[in-house]
Amino acid sequence: MSDLIRGIRGMNDVLPDEAYLWQYLEDTVREVFRQYGYRHIRTPIVEYTSLFVRGVGEVTDIVEKEMYSFEDSMNGDKLSLRPEGTAPTVRAALQHNLLYGGPQRLWYSGPLFRHERPQKGRYRQYHTFGVEALGFPGPDIDIELLVLARRLWRRLGIGNVELQINTIGSNEERRAFRGRLIAYFEQHRDALDEDARRRLVTNPLRILDSKNPALQAVIEAAPRLMDHLGDASRANFDAVLAGLQAADIPYVINPRLVRGLDYYNLTVFEWVSGALGAQSAVCSGGRYDGLFEQLGGKATPGCGFGIGVERLLLLLESQSAAVPKLDPDVWLVHQGDAADRAAPAIAEQLRDAGLHVVLHCGGGGFKAQMKKADASGARFAVIIGDNEVQSDTLTVKPLRQTAAQQTVTLPQAVTIIKN
Repeated sequence: MSDLIRGIRGMNDVLPDEAYLWQYLEDTVREVFRQYGYRHIRTPIVEYTSLFVRGVGEVTDIVEKEMYSFEDSMNGDKLSLRPEGTAPTVRAALQHNLLYGGPQRLWYSGPLFRHERPQKGRYRQYHTFGVEALGFPGPDIDIELLVLARRLWRRLGIGNVELQINTIGSNEERRAFRGRLIAYFEQHRDALDEDARRRLVTNPLRILDSKNPALQAVIEAAPRLMDHLGDASRANFDAVLAGLQAADIPYVINPRLVRGLDYYNLTVFEWVSGALGAQSAVCSGGRYDGLFEQLGGKATPGCGFGIGVERLLLLLESQSAAVPKLDPDVWLVHQGDAADRAAPAIAEQLRDAGLHVVLHCGGGGFKAQMKKADASGARFAVIIGDNEVQSDTLTVKPLRQTAAQQTVTLPQAVTIIKN
């Protein structure tokens, strides 16, 4: 026998016993997004590599180390599996002129791909829900996104999620600050790890986001970008904070929060939870007013966030949130030649009435069928024997309560099951 072929490490199967959690989460997220007027957009999982080089940034970890990139064997195009969702959404908005009729509230979902060491809450194929508000210039949309996220946590029954927020100002302010930061870290070069020394040349702001415990004292004493912002950037951040206070959303200002993508400016934020260990961020985002220009469009404001689905599921499980299982209403048990012939049509009639029905297949005696009915999680077994066929009735047996079984007509059975 040949060796069993297994899935790729860090690209995980979602099995039926786990899938109900995914479905519950997906249904809840879609409903909350709809409440705020966000419309669905779908983009391909494969894009030109240049989209991410220009949009995310050539000297970011994503582009330098993490993208799954390859050359199209047909025409030599350089392509990549999408590592994030904002740049493809903006690309689609530009290509199809979506903002011609005004600003757009959009959301998307699906798999993303990054080649990194798999660990709990961090995988090579992972899934996201993303929200992008395109064409809105003021801090009011930043506030709306954070209010939306708070509503989602409440709908899911998730507590102990902390909002960390910062402002990274404009591109011009960051360029001016870059020199100060480099000068400071050069004075402490011996204390930097290899990754920080590399970033000192390519992207010194990212050193501030290092999780290396040995660097925290040096990072804590570093100059703060917030102290070198102009009046406009400060006023924008003050307006966002005032909106959070008005919405009664607690927050922590984290001056070291910079995000890892080059397209961000002004507001950046993360919702974090201590229940997730090292991978504490469950939702991350911010404003990206320069991304449209980076991708060849005219200057257009944008703001959004992404939710890591796998991390949010871990959070749901850790907090024992009440998640309804997707068990069937009915398991249809049938025995006897006439009953076997009648059962499929009766199952369809029950489904026509809006019930979720599993028709027993594969044969087996009455006792074996009832055992499967009980194990299925169904609330009722509907039993059909030749006697029921002759009398045009069904026997309804509750499986999750002590009530007695009843032999009734099909409409009566529907009423009993629905109540």
